[in-house]
Amino acid sequence: MKQQQNLFLIGPMGAGKSAVGRQLARLLHLDFFDSDEEIESRTGVDIPFIFEKEGEDGFRKREVKIIDELSQRQGIVLATGGGAVLDADSRSHLGARGFVIYLHTTVEQQLERTQRGRTRPLLEDGDKEEVLTELMAVRDPLYREIADLVIETDGRRVREVAQEISQSIL
Repeated sequence: MKQQQNLFLIGPMGAGKSAVGRQLARLLHLDFFDSDEEIESRTGVDIPFIFEKEGEDGFRKREVKIIDELSQRQGIVLATGGGAVLDADSRSHLGARGFVIYLHTTVEQQLERTQRGRTRPLLEDGDKEEVLTELMAVRDPLYREIADLVIETDGRRVREVAQEISQSIL
């Protein structure tokens, strides 16, 4: 495994990156960070507000900075936002600075999981299934480009996924 001390979770919204990341960090006794939560805590506003005021471009600029900064730390588990891989520099940083785990899920599972929980700005307008299908078509090749490990998460419990990852990397 590359740089064993950093684990970076990538994948679409609803794949379980934050939940699995927290569990994985506990299992491995590492610090956990969520790039979206970091952006919210530093700006003092939630992501939907940033999208509303700055658009997706404004949010992505913030995301690139956070990923660059957090990926330079040592001994962390980082859950990234679903679109973090859209930026070439972010992909490069993640791929070079840690072990990248792609939490793969189907659009059907995403639809089910994104109905509850936090607001998702990219799903506010239009047909959710259509939007998720389009996002997956663009992002899946980018996730796979930098992934050291691909884990299927459909119909699986958070603890089970975290344990599979920890067994795969040790």
